Amino acid sequence: MISVSDFHALENIAEYLIKVPYDTTPQSLYTPEALYGDGYDSRVYNHYLATGKFSGSEAEMLARALHDYGMDRALNEYLSHYKPEKIVGVMGGHGMSRTDKMYREIVLLSKTLTERGALMVTGGGPGAMEATHLGAWMAGRSIGDVDRALEIVSPTPVFGDDSWLKTAFAVREEFPQGSYHSLGIPTWLYGHEPTTPFATDIAKYFDNSIREDTILTIAFGGIVFTPGSAGTMQEIFQEAVQNHYLTFGVSSPMVFLGREFWTEEIPVYPFLEKLVADKKYKNLLLTLTDSAEEAIEVLRY
Repeated sequence: MISVSDFHALENIAEYLIKVPYDTTPQSLYTPEALYGDGYDSRVYNHYLATGKFSGSEAEMLARALHDYGMDRALNEYLSHYKPEKIVGVMGGHGMSRTDKMYREIVLLSKTLTERGALMVTGGGPGAMEATHLGAWMAGRSIGDVDRALEIVSPTPVFGDDSWLKTAFAVREEFPQGSYHSLGIPTWLYGHEPTTPFATDIAKYFDNSIREDTILTIAFGGIVFTPGSAGTMQEIFQEAVQNHYLTFGVSSPMVFLGREFWTEEIPVYPFLEKLVADKKYKNLLLTLTDSAEEAIEVLRY
């Protein structure tokens, strides 16, 4: 039996859920327009900071959990329209410049994969993630159009620059997209990193652990690891564990794009090779390349 005090507590929680500046029962994924159109994303992030990244309020934590549960349901519905082996993830640094040669390589890789039927998935932020979604956005267009898009965004090369979002929306305006999709899965934990408006569909979470695990879990078609730092390192070994144990019944290709980076600057690749040779890891499908074309072949496209 619910006591009077319990009833009042439930009433207070219900009132709180109504007042939060985000939908606690989302029925669909976000779009860039929904996030940025009326300042929704900024309001939610400011509220998130004001109430604490790890809030002491039970009502707030419940509200966030309900939102993420709704986002999970919307994402599962969205993914039901894609074959798992057609979903390809890209991991890499948020600090990668729009003028970096690797940025363009990722754009072209993603463009080709999207045109061949892949659903490209990233953490939905700037840098290598944005390059992936820009490539998907430019699917169906010429290389000249790609270079024009890169020309538009190059004056604001990193996400801290003024007009970073403005130049992205300028590309969208000059090159409208209605035929191809890509999926971004960002989090308000890193809300200081703007969500790229090149992702047509966005599953944004409060809980970063759900978001991070989801990207690695759904990308049955493989993961392309591009130059990054601590976060990318973590994701490499998370993916390796899933493949080692065949957690979901398959081992997905792990493609490392950038030979010098992955063998010299951060020598993760030779370390993984040694672990495989020493039988510490098994079932890993490893590829090291500088070529987007080779990566595409490995991913069976």
